[in-house]
Amino acid sequence: MVFVPNTAFAERVRDLGQFQGVRTNQLTGYGVVVGLPGTGDDNLEYLTQAMKGVSGRMGLNLPAGVAPGLKNAAAVVITADLPAFAKPGQRIDVTVSTIGKAKSLRGGALILTPLYGADGQVYAMAQGNLAVGGLDASGKDGSKVTVNIPTVGRIAEGASVERAVATGFEAGETLRWNLFEADFLTASRVRDAINKRVPGIATVEDGVTLALRMPGDADSRASMMAAIEMIDVSPAETAARVIVNSRTGTVVINSAVRLSPAAISHSKLTVRVEENDRVSQPGPFSNGRTTTENRSNVSVEEEQRSVALFKGGASLSKVVDALNMLGVTPSDLVAILEALKQAGALKAEMVVI
Repeated sequence: MVFVPNTAFAERVRDLGQFQGVRTNQLTGYGVVVGLPGTGDDNLEYLTQAMKGVSGRMGLNLPAGVAPGLKNAAAVVITADLPAFAKPGQRIDVTVSTIGKAKSLRGGALILTPLYGADGQVYAMAQGNLAVGGLDASGKDGSKVTVNIPTVGRIAEGASVERAVATGFEAGETLRWNLFEADFLTASRVRDAINKRVPGIATVEDGVTLALRMPGDADSRASMMAAIEMIDVSPAETAARVIVNSRTGTVVINSAVRLSPAAISHSKLTVRVEENDRVSQPGPFSNGRTTTENRSNVSVEEEQRSVALFKGGASLSKVVDALNMLGVTPSDLVAILEALKQAGALKAEMVVI
């Protein structure tokens, strides 16, 4: 159970949002890794077709109906992030993952593969030797040892950028800046801070976006953007929120949480059933039979707990003290918070992850 304070402090504009268009773009591609020591795919049809295409580009056409043994190759998916303002010729990192039954990519090399954007255009070309942090070893008796993930590798600077993405940085007199999380008060405070630094250039469009009137030439615009990003702003207090992770039992409560008048009583009911079988032996020369007599003992125990009373507007510290007094576990805490929410006493948003 974690309680997060929510004190006000100043943050830089660059930590609260970003300029529209100045963002990374996801790239993906389908390729083949070769040079594997027998740990690749053996009968994947997609891999066979890909290898025929690769050999065809190199002038070697495989006869029709021939299915080459490809345990030294693996079909893979390549992913990469294209940074903002990336220019042709620059290098970016790529991640390579198997899509078939390949056991490991250790020792493999990626054949030249185009990487596509969401618009279907080629933005980069990837190729190189893989660095794989995982290890897989198996014996003839079926024993197997796996360390980390051997079916995913990475190529540092493994792709060269072939096409730049337009960001809109140079076009138009207005440049938009977007908050990472919608909040009208924070947007207003950012507007006021920018206008205090450069009067009259910022206006609020909605709870996320600010419109900034910027200079026309790129040099002056970049200088003004750099100055704006370093302005300190005190963001609005976050909304009252309780985060519950039902898988791990983690509960996080921020300091904006308040309670209306409420009383909580929580007890633990334990039902114990004990089975004690007793063997009954017949007397000597009685011609009787040995029998088993079932004896059950059922008991119910209920722990007595105090009743915690919350006054109106109880703060986080009061909530913590009361819950500690009740001695609740994380699972019990979730049940209590849900009951308070249903009763209308918990003034917070509950988020279950």
